[in-house]
Amino acid sequence: MEKYKYYNLKNVGEKVELYGWVARARNLGGLIFIDLRNRSGIVQVVVRPENEFYNLASELKSEYVIRVQGIIVERESKNLNLASGEIEIDLTNLELINKSKDLPFTITDDTTALEDTRLKYRYLDLRRDNLKNILVLRNNITFAARKFFNSLDFLEVETPILCKSTPEGARDYLVPSRVNKGKFYALPQSPQIFKQLLMVSGVERYYQIAKCFRDEDLRADRQPEFTQIDVEMSFVDEEGVMEVGEQLVASIFKETKGIDIKLPLMRMKYDEAIDKYGSDKPDLRFGMEIKDITEVFKETDFTVFKNVYEEKGIINAIVVKNAADKYSRKDLDKLTEFVKTYKATGLAYLKFQDEISGSIFKAMKEAEIEELKKVLEIEARDLVLIVSGKRNIVKASLGALRCKLAKELELIDKNDYKLLWVTDFPSFEWSEEENRFMACHHPFTMPKDEDVDKLLTDKANCYSKAYDIVINGYEAGGGSIRIHDEKVQETMFKALELTEEKIESKFGFFVEALKYGCPPHGGFALGLDRLTMLLAGTDNIRDVIAFPKTASASDLMSECPNTVDQMQLDDVGLKLK
Repeated sequence: MEKYKYYNLKNVGEKVELYGWVARARNLGGLIFIDLRNRSGIVQVVVRPENEFYNLASELKSEYVIRVQGIIVERESKNLNLASGEIEIDLTNLELINKSKDLPFTITDDTTALEDTRLKYRYLDLRRDNLKNILVLRNNITFAARKFFNSLDFLEVETPILCKSTPEGARDYLVPSRVNKGKFYALPQSPQIFKQLLMVSGVERYYQIAKCFRDEDLRADRQPEFTQIDVEMSFVDEEGVMEVGEQLVASIFKETKGIDIKLPLMRMKYDEAIDKYGSDKPDLRFGMEIKDITEVFKETDFTVFKNVYEEKGIINAIVVKNAADKYSRKDLDKLTEFVKTYKATGLAYLKFQDEISGSIFKAMKEAEIEELKKVLEIEARDLVLIVSGKRNIVKASLGALRCKLAKELELIDKNDYKLLWVTDFPSFEWSEEENRFMACHHPFTMPKDEDVDKLLTDKANCYSKAYDIVINGYEAGGGSIRIHDEKVQETMFKALELTEEKIESKFGFFVEALKYGCPPHGGFALGLDRLTMLLAGTDNIRDVIAFPKTASASDLMSECPNTVDQMQLDDVGLKLK
């Protein structure tokens, strides 16, 4: 019984048996046409007035479950939008298997139903072709990944879901223990420690399609539980890991979408990415690079820029080509409010039309204008947008602004894929909340060889053997070479201001393992959800997960999280405040 086969003109005359749902039933002057839908798509079934099942067919409604038998015939009025649109099934037998209530929304790809309604009835939402096709794509991605790794002698090894809480990043989800009251498991933010222990164990080449959990604020491309393609290797350097990583991605693109990715991928250092694009995940599908124009205003009379220059800040700009007449003063005011969300104090602008105009034009000298034209390579009808202040604020605000403008001006080819590795990440980042330097990736990331001696004395200028793979402005994955030397790991813990007690309580078992012949090793992880999202052409992570959570981390369908009864709380020794 071939339930999921596409039929075409080559199958005319064949007898078939199909199961599925009634997508639509129409009575057109005697002939009844049933659109039968199952995983393979939609095929039309025709029922003639003389057919013994005509009365039953006339009672069918949307989403009734049926079984049909019939003969494939050529369709008179063909629908080339359907895979089986050149044929139809001439019904010989019909069975009504199950009825359906009236639907809360129409099951079509262009449904206007609110997302909350669709999430509440997710099992109905998944009947829509576009979501079903994403599930198929996700399956094909994981299949391609397993095929790739198995060809290179990697072992798929499962690691624990209930593990020790070692928070040094996002907040852990905690699970109370019934047997050991007052103690807790944590759900893993990643298999990081376990996959490194597998390298100590001699596995050498590991991978896993791993479930991960982070109790953090959500957004369009983030969920509290997510899946990653997790990889670790022994006796490798950065280039070795990145080579396997990009070959994996290229293989997935080819196997699932037929897209050829040119290898090796471009490499860009973290500092260059921030300088040119204001982000460690630059979108390279369009230009609009950030330019430093600080020295143009070194002798300016404009108070704002003068103060920034004297306080060792920076003045940066982006040039929006051929857009001077596309942004009114009201539009520019909106852009100003946008950059202020990134803590910028304001947004200056210049329009180079028949006459030059702009918010700072009157405050500029003729020499400054000419120098600006030269530095920015300005042409007629260009719009120049300028932000000044502290480096991190200027870069972040202009980086976000260039992406916003590219979408507004439709500069992005959605069928284009630009991939690169961003390398040489800082080892540390300053946390205002903790008032200390934190690990930029995690505490087990190997510093650059030349920076090991600076871990305790010059944290702001330490870089690591870390790398992220970026696709179209999204961090699709990343990893690092790990610390395998016990002394370097001890120094890193000191740099992170972890006490001996804290090290022992959090990582004692892991530190102990490093003393037993730990090989040099490194790895990476690809976000399966995000990779599927990119290949599916959606910007909503919920579209690629069968049963996702909302932005408030709730499942509207199963109504969780929810309360539990007192007996369950007593079992684990918990009392609610």
